Amino acid sequence: MHEHHDHEHTHDEIKEAVERLKSSGVRITPQRHAVLEYLIEAEIHPTADDIYKALEGKFPNMSVATVYNNLRVFKDIGLVKELTYGDASSRFDYNTTKHYHVICESCGKIVDFHYPSLDEVEALAETVTGFQVSHHRMEIYGVCPDCKVKH
Repeated sequence: MHEHHDHEHTHDEIKEAVERLKSSGVRITPQRHAVLEYLIEAEIHPTADDIYKALEGKFPNMSVATVYNNLRVFKDIGLVKELTYGDASSRFDYNTTKHYHVICESCGKIVDFHYPSLDEVEALAETVTGFQVSHHRMEIYGVCPDCKVKH
């Protein structure tokens, strides 16, 4: 099971994210706030479409393009990561701690997997190769419990 955010924690994360946007000189529009809030609360890593569908009721004049533009802004300042694996449509991940992704090969769902000691991999890689390591990525693939049941 993955742990569910308690509401207090989510509220703090939203506040923090808004502060980071402000300090980057980004205007906080109600739409931006809503997109951010949705991303932080979403357990799944939503596509721009998911976000649009979730928010169009609240913002009838919002377009998918608006959502994309907001996501690009968040991505540029490093609040959000764009995940381009799995299927054609990018998913977006609110970027707090280092974590890895376990990806369902059947439905494309992505689940977070935290494993802190993997940071040592970077240190080891530097020591062994002399590279200055900037980052690494690891993806784990399989079939999620829901799809396992269906097969």
